[in-house]
Amino acid sequence: MASRTKGKTTIEVGGDGVAVITLINPPVNSLSFDVLDNLKSNYEEALSRNDVKAIVITGAKGKFSGGFDISGFGEIQKGTRKEPKVGYISIDIITDLLEAARKPSVAAIDGLALGGGLELSMACHARISAPGAQLGLPELQLGVIPGFGGTQRLPRLVGLTKALEMILTSKPVKAEEGHSLGLIDAVVPPAELLNAARRWALDIAERRKPWVSSVLKTDKLPPLGEAREILKFAKEQTRKQAPNMKHPLMCLEAVEVGIVSGPRAGLQKEAEVGAQVVRLDTTKSLIHVFFSQRGTSKVPGVTDRGLVPRKIKKVAIIGGGLMGSGIATALILSNYPVVLKEVNEKFLEAGIGRVKANLQSRVKKGRMSQEKFEKTMSLLKGSLDYESFRDVDMVIEAVIENISLKQQIFADLEKYCPQHCILASNTSTIDLNKIGERTKSQDRIVGAHFFSPAHVMPLLEIVRTDHTSAQVIVDLLDVGKKIKKTPVVVGNCTGFAVNRMFFPYTQAAMFLAEHGTDPYLIDRAASKFGMPMGPFRLCDLVGFGVAIATATQFIENFPERTNKSMIIPLMQEDKRAGEATGKGFYLYDDKRKAKPDPELKKYIEKARSMSGVSVDPKLAKLSEKEIIEMMFFPVVNEACRVFAEGIAVKASDLDIAGIMGMGFPPYRGGIMHWADSIGSKYIHSKLDEWSKSYGDFFVPCAFLAERASKGAPLSAPLEQARSRL
Repeated sequence: MASRTKGKTTIEVGGDGVAVITLINPPVNSLSFDVLDNLKSNYEEALSRNDVKAIVITGAKGKFSGGFDISGFGEIQKGTRKEPKVGYISIDIITDLLEAARKPSVAAIDGLALGGGLELSMACHARISAPGAQLGLPELQLGVIPGFGGTQRLPRLVGLTKALEMILTSKPVKAEEGHSLGLIDAVVPPAELLNAARRWALDIAERRKPWVSSVLKTDKLPPLGEAREILKFAKEQTRKQAPNMKHPLMCLEAVEVGIVSGPRAGLQKEAEVGAQVVRLDTTKSLIHVFFSQRGTSKVPGVTDRGLVPRKIKKVAIIGGGLMGSGIATALILSNYPVVLKEVNEKFLEAGIGRVKANLQSRVKKGRMSQEKFEKTMSLLKGSLDYESFRDVDMVIEAVIENISLKQQIFADLEKYCPQHCILASNTSTIDLNKIGERTKSQDRIVGAHFFSPAHVMPLLEIVRTDHTSAQVIVDLLDVGKKIKKTPVVVGNCTGFAVNRMFFPYTQAAMFLAEHGTDPYLIDRAASKFGMPMGPFRLCDLVGFGVAIATATQFIENFPERTNKSMIIPLMQEDKRAGEATGKGFYLYDDKRKAKPDPELKKYIEKARSMSGVSVDPKLAKLSEKEIIEMMFFPVVNEACRVFAEGIAVKASDLDIAGIMGMGFPPYRGGIMHWADSIGSKYIHSKLDEWSKSYGDFFVPCAFLAERASKGAPLSAPLEQARSRL
């Protein structure tokens, strides 16, 4: 039996003498090795046939190509495919076969041309696009560089400054902007796309239109001195914005070589750099994240049962505070009609006002037209009772964290909502079994835990109880996808996955501060490591009320392994509550810019004396590496417990949850992936050593101890690790 191929191309020669080569690899016609092999042989056939005057390359089903199929890297790493020689695709096929061909080619672009897809089109002698098609080079997001000639052709087509902006930000442009930049030669309606491309190709063949090899163009390139200045500035910005990543700077090197030494040298440099970056740890991490993110919607025993998501036509939200209004915004932005319920007119008006403000900020930034704003707002209706809940398909409760209030709401929902209606809670701390205690509808109760601000943050934790039906989970996975969230299915426990994994992060920081480590040094170390902000700055941002409420949940539920600190309660007594009050661990000016506060010392000293703790000379002199280990190894320890208890289906789900919920740096691959890069033995030995010196907060859990004793990876599936043990 032949091995399964991944995609193909077809060739069709018309009576007009145009060969149309179509890329076929659903869903986005990604350029797998099989597609590229087929493309090469189809192209050679078109060049050798006397009845072919010109060539058009297009993609099947309204999409040109989403780029190189990065699972190809996995095939090479596993040894199932031989690594092609350096430059085989970008130089031998795309440059010397396609671009240098004696017959002209035109790319007919619909839907999207991203990454390798755009690079392939840039090697054609013209590009015709349907309106609205997305054009971009997002490779740096994946830890790789544009490797099919993009570092050379894009600057020559759109100019150096715009090319660097597109490459470094990974942001695509629409076809219309592409046309004004010179990336696209004409924008035509989708129905006319193929015919327009055929005519254009024949016009080039018959010299009625220019025959342009992008890689040889120089009119858009600045003079050498100016180009060097632009690249110098780009490198400085890149070092500032991505200090822990090498591949963006390596990409800029390839661009520079092409400008200084010519396109052939540039293509060679790009090919060499492309082969080097796939071996970087950051690249392996980013590719792991790419596949893990797509894997979160595969849940064994749920998504493999052939269940089809039910259509959710109308959603109700209870509570119009910050979370409720954010969730409502996310839903109406994806065309879900929403009913927002509040307890009185004043609160309802405020809730609708928040949604309006969320959308207006999009209008201000030019990301939404006034017409679209009005149309989107018309999907939101307010309500003070449950009458309008009689035809809703899903309710999301987003009221304050008060258990008896939530129990009452769920008892009421059972009376008013249809029997198929999903009853979801956005609680971040309360046990879902307790919330649904007074109902008979345990099978349709589920957690839909959004992160604040809900219309911006990309994660949705779907929390299932022992009773939640598989159908409800399938439905919510579908809603999550439609509202552009990455859904992660987790089990029911205090803090679920994200908050539970990361509670030791802040507690370890408080522990270190009380024992003599400078809190501002701790924050700096966390930021350098790649976190959006350090733990103290984060406490200020969320506010001390939230910080204490969350900490209390963990102290009550895991008393044996929590670190209690009086620093925040003492600051609260002095009316400090974080950024909102202008004073917390930092002082804030009217632009909310943070600066260290010399008074912080007195609160730490007072907390120290209340806890009976003294400064530890060793902890007062920690290096940044040691600070990171003492803050994040307890997080790894808790993540191991979450995994061992079956709260997460797979370790990679915890990686994605930490990245999208807490801002763990994606180029480190997520908490479990990062831990495995360090090794379970080392992490266990450090935690064990600290627990002997500093107590139970650091005691390694049984799962970590077991895996460390046999050197097994922490992220290996439970049964796989057992077979190693």
